[in-house]
Amino acid sequence: MARYKRAVYEQTELIPIAFDEQILPGTFEYTLNYLIDNRIDTSIFDKKFKNDLTGAPAYNPGIMLKIILYSYSRGIFTSREIEYLCKTNIIVKALSANTIPHFTSIADFVSSMKNEIHSVFLNILMVCDELKLIGGDMFALDGCKLSSNASKEWSGTFKDLRKKKEKLENLVKEMLDEHEKRDQDGGFPEKDKEKDLTRIEKILIKAEKIEHFLENEKPKDKSRHGEKQSNVTDNQSAKIKSSHGVIQGYNGLSVVDSKHQVVVYPEAFGSGSEGEFLKGMIRKAKVVLRKDLKDKIITADTNYFSEKNLKYLSENGMKPVIPDQNFRKRDIRFETADRHKPEKKGQYTIDNFQYDPERNVYICRKGEELRFRYNHTVNHITYAKYICRLSACRNCPFRKDCLKKDTVRYRTLQRPLNADNRHYSDEMKKFIDTPEGRKLYAKRMAIIEPVFGNIRACKGMDRFTLRGKEKCNIQWVLYNTVHNTCGEPVESIGKIWVYGGI
Repeated sequence: MARYKRAVYEQTELIPIAFDEQILPGTFEYTLNYLIDNRIDTSIFDKKFKNDLTGAPAYNPGIMLKIILYSYSRGIFTSREIEYLCKTNIIVKALSANTIPHFTSIADFVSSMKNEIHSVFLNILMVCDELKLIGGDMFALDGCKLSSNASKEWSGTFKDLRKKKEKLENLVKEMLDEHEKRDQDGGFPEKDKEKDLTRIEKILIKAEKIEHFLENEKPKDKSRHGEKQSNVTDNQSAKIKSSHGVIQGYNGLSVVDSKHQVVVYPEAFGSGSEGEFLKGMIRKAKVVLRKDLKDKIITADTNYFSEKNLKYLSENGMKPVIPDQNFRKRDIRFETADRHKPEKKGQYTIDNFQYDPERNVYICRKGEELRFRYNHTVNHITYAKYICRLSACRNCPFRKDCLKKDTVRYRTLQRPLNADNRHYSDEMKKFIDTPEGRKLYAKRMAIIEPVFGNIRACKGMDRFTLRGKEKCNIQWVLYNTVHNTCGEPVESIGKIWVYGGI
């Protein structure tokens, strides 16, 4: 029988190592080391220190960036794990020249990069532009919802939080009453008593935490659904519906170029609704790219479909490709998609009514007219309201298909208006139903979804470890910087390391 030399992976050995020989050309660490040493201006960090003559030397910002970006690229983004890498991982030791910062120093460095992080991101983006990795013809905008360092348990309106506080205080009162009763009966073991007292102390700390929050914070602005929920741990985060369920976290938005999926501008928001941020994201992307986006195609999903967004893009010379929520129902390729679903009431939309521009009326399937009554404004958008006669809807054979509830007496329609009488929503609906519109929108998923797949699945950067909008935004920009620096070398995903030749 063949015999082989024994291999023991648990053993350790002291060997001499030259750090510069560990950073081999063609690897990600080589690209990262070159970019930070030669292309990123780390002098912007100098003003944070005042130790020219006195005080201990600070950690080199370039070294800290190398440690953090390399660790993030390996899915390690907690400060304690990064400190452990600095002690044990030979590549991190080589990148940092054997610098081993304490985990608190790593956390403080990341948390305090508010004014410097965008400069670092912009330096990397300029390298991408020099290497012709940015095409600049089509851009996609979307959001990636990530959990934050906060729990849903501590969320609720101020009324909910007061009820939670009262419930905790009542629980403590009941436990204390039980203690007193059992003490009088003489049947309370000392061990159980200490355990219950520890539990009572923890409950009181929770109640005090809620009380302190209610005294020092104000309720969030009300929406059409009522008061927005606050969070005791991180009040700038929000409850967000995602593909992984409802999470407490932030929505990381990114504007991505179509050529090599390079992120041109990222920002995190504590809100689940994305459409309201389109104007700001596009405006900041133009500033970062230092050029106008006139005649460029801007594509996004149905969350961004609104008259306001379409008007902004069109009036600024851009070409929006943003479908409405019902565009798939009108697509002949999906005409049988709902064949197994139960029939729903009230499926008729404004598209099921014929508009007569000369008389300014809508005509329903029965032939009845919905006449204009008045204009009203909601969320800065003015709508024209059309109403059908009560007698026409009372015995209509299409009533259950037209009205959502049996208690609704007559049908109404709302149509968005503009000062120039141009209806951008209607124009986009017509365009998205054309072969050209469907073809352009189909590119959106290939542009931006690989970015979020690389960040979340390939790199493992699937949550925020910090609290507060500013700090979580720093992490989101760092995540996107890692993506631009070291995209996966497969198929269409590739960045400086893969395509740049560095």
